Amino acid sequence: MGGLTTAEIARAHLVPEATMAQRISRAKQKVKGVGFGRPANWEERLPAVLHVLYLIFNEGYTATSGPSLQRAELAGEAIRLTRRAHRLLPDSHEVTGLLALMLLTDARRAARTGPHGELVPLDEQDRTLWDKAAIEEGVALVTRALTRRRPGPYQLRAAIAAVHDEAASPDDTDWRQILGLYDLLVRFVPGPVERLNRAVAVAMVHGPRAGLAELDPLEAELSAGHRLDAVRAHLLERAGDTAAARAAYRAAAGKTLSLPEQHYLQARAARLGPAP
Repeated sequence: MGGLTTAEIARAHLVPEATMAQRISRAKQKVKGVGFGRPANWEERLPAVLHVLYLIFNEGYTATSGPSLQRAELAGEAIRLTRRAHRLLPDSHEVTGLLALMLLTDARRAARTGPHGELVPLDEQDRTLWDKAAIEEGVALVTRALTRRRPGPYQLRAAIAAVHDEAASPDDTDWRQILGLYDLLVRFVPGPVERLNRAVAVAMVHGPRAGLAELDPLEAELSAGHRLDAVRAHLLERAGDTAAARAAYRAAAGKTLSLPEQHYLQARAARLGPAP
């Protein structure tokens, strides 16, 4: 499969490349010598293995750079390896949760791009193109995992994905349930990506201004990447602040190395009219 560079992984996690290099070095030490058997200390090493699989899947599902939105070979390999881990550790709730998350997310892959490879946002996707079999399998996996014990981060992420996938239309999405799940998730993982995603849920439940207020504490951590500006632009547009939304879309477009994301953000800015 295609390799991931440290820079790509760093962009996916919205951290400096040097910081990610240190994390990767520590993770390599934890997984050194681990095969897909059960070493004596497999429980200690498992979180690092799952984190690597999660990184591979995310880069495959939304490439952080290049001409294509997705790198299907990476996402497919991550799912294959996670299935293998699940067969070996069927009682591991976080392995089950990660596999469910990957299936529920990858189920939307066919609808995420248009005929020319352009990005199609979730609320505009043709849901008839979603992989119903993958959704059913993912829902069954996360349901089984959630009923057994206190949920972990991958189970909660999978539950959020399941709420999205089970909605017949964007208007049917249970955003209050999603916000409740994010409230739990940020207790486990109070990282900038999780808090940024929670801000979107806050906006969907309590209005765009409430969501915008959630973005201010994230400025220092996320200012270098494009995602904060992209979310801010979306919420400003929903709030009716056209000029600020246009500027934020353009700022986001200037920061992403993904051409499909860049074109999408530029198109959103252009749709709001020319700058005065």
